[in-house]
Amino acid sequence: MTTYLDAIGEFHRARAQADPRSWTSRVDGLWYTGPSLSTHLSEGPNVAVISEVKRRSPSKGWLAEDLDAAATARLYADGGATAISVLTDLPHFGGTLDDLAAVRRAVDLPVLRKDFTVCENDVLDALEWGASAVLLIVALLSDDELARLHALARTVNLDALVEVHDEAEASRALRAGATLIGVNQRDLHTFAVDSLRAARVAQSLPHDIVKVAESGLRSADDVRVAGEAGFHAVLVGESFVTDASPGERVRDFAGVARP
Repeated sequence: MTTYLDAIGEFHRARAQADPRSWTSRVDGLWYTGPSLSTHLSEGPNVAVISEVKRRSPSKGWLAEDLDAAATARLYADGGATAISVLTDLPHFGGTLDDLAAVRRAVDLPVLRKDFTVCENDVLDALEWGASAVLLIVALLSDDELARLHALARTVNLDALVEVHDEAEASRALRAGATLIGVNQRDLHTFAVDSLRAARVAQSLPHDIVKVAESGLRSADDVRVAGEAGFHAVLVGESFVTDASPGERVRDFAGVARP
């Protein structure tokens, strides 16, 4: 059975194939010098909150069509967010690299480029437009691609948040060298959220892995459950961008102490 991720992956692979730039001619001299996402998520007494700049989703359509990326990021930062995630996929999520650059200028927090990374130029673009980290989705990549893109990110001093959905994908992430792993609680086929499966995946990971719970977190109680399951951080988008007072909502989520 195909998933929404298959169609999105095909789009991004076609885009990458049409890109004439040579990444090997770009990489020399590139080095990220800003705040580390991994370090920020693993420090502090509370479950860290990665707040997401997200205008739409493939399953629900527009969530916040007129969202101002920079202003939203500042509200998140004022509310106590540890980091900001910025969707830069235009056709499916309504985001752009300009949003990433605007957020980088607006806040001093680590910034994750949330996109469907399929080639080396994607990694280098993330760095050049202001990201602290890139997203690598295990379900979208072969083992070779995952290892190569992860290695390149670390070569230029970017963090890589490696997203998994189950224990098998978690094993692949570890083999690729991942030290920062996000567990997506949403099933790729049914879209159902399964926090119990996510907790099981988190508990299967080595203790020194920084763990992030993704998708379906709607309340401070959900954050508390994630913390009790061993997650250092949560990544939240829809619950914030659809709230009339996103800064206050972030503050509520960010106040959950780690066990």
